[in-house]
Amino acid sequence: MKTNPNKMMPKSPVVLCCVLSIFLTTLLASNNSYGHHSHSNLDFDDVRVNQGIVVRYIWRMPHVYIVINAPNLNGEMVDHTVEMLHPPGMLQRGWENHSFEPGDQITWQGAVDRNPRRYYSGINWAEKADGTRLDLTLKDDTNKASVDFAGLWSRDLRGEPGHYAPPVGWPYTELAQEAVDNFNGLDSPMLECIFSGPPKSNLLPYPIRISRPTQDIVFFEYEGREESRTIYFNGSAPAPGEKSINGHSVGVFDGDTLVVETNNFLADRWGIHTGIDSSEEKYLTERFSLIDDGFAIAIEMVVTDPIYLREAVTIKHFLRKIEDRDLVTTPCNLESASMYIDAEN
Repeated sequence: MKTNPNKMMPKSPVVLCCVLSIFLTTLLASNNSYGHHSHSNLDFDDVRVNQGIVVRYIWRMPHVYIVINAPNLNGEMVDHTVEMLHPPGMLQRGWENHSFEPGDQITWQGAVDRNPRRYYSGINWAEKADGTRLDLTLKDDTNKASVDFAGLWSRDLRGEPGHYAPPVGWPYTELAQEAVDNFNGLDSPMLECIFSGPPKSNLLPYPIRISRPTQDIVFFEYEGREESRTIYFNGSAPAPGEKSINGHSVGVFDGDTLVVETNNFLADRWGIHTGIDSSEEKYLTERFSLIDDGFAIAIEMVVTDPIYLREAVTIKHFLRKIEDRDLVTTPCNLESASMYIDAEN
């Protein structure tokens, strides 16, 4: 993997020629927090530096974007779309919703699209006209361990790939197998700012805040999503109401493990996993265990749904503790959700 100085854009007034460490070059591809789609369109062996003028700085869920007017390889001025993490992930790296404004000069480095006619890239760093540089390095924080699951948590893949395709080898019904055989990531409900319920909601890269407002309730809030989830304890659960994508959840403690049983679901697009819908017959058992001295949660999810699964499947997942803060209230934006598809060719 290398930065190719011979492919740096010509005719820019100032173009920086440099090679960044492999760590920064690969961070965009491997980061646990990255977004709701894979980045196979980006060529991480072709990392370029370019300079231009900010046209738009879009601070929205599920991705932050910068649109930059800059030269292409022929020296023609075109609009480049630069994709970054979601707003919570960018905040953890020192970026803010006013880091750039239209009209700002910007120099940036990032992997470019494999399609040479598509002016689309990732980002490793961006530099302002005054030399201030922002990158994707996580900033030091005052993160504290959790003792009761309360806190802000983010997806921890622990070296596993992201959940961008249906699982292989599951006991699918004929209906589900047909969906797997015809899977297309562009069918993701997130492109319409539609978020699935559990277990899929636990697998997304956006932070989850868990709180204990009373001894009888555990409350899940999902950053950038309007839906929240309540888990009831100690006989406090009301009678199940209308069906919902989050269902009706009742929890107990098995030693230090939180065990949650959930039913009363609505049918849900991708409600089991990527590409796998769920029906009103879905039943979910989750086991949450604090590990790593309170800095991580291990989750075991057992899901049954006779419409899509011939037998129960088990999904194992992890969350890592991140610094407590207020949730980012930036809503999902349809433009931002699909911009990686619609970037100008």
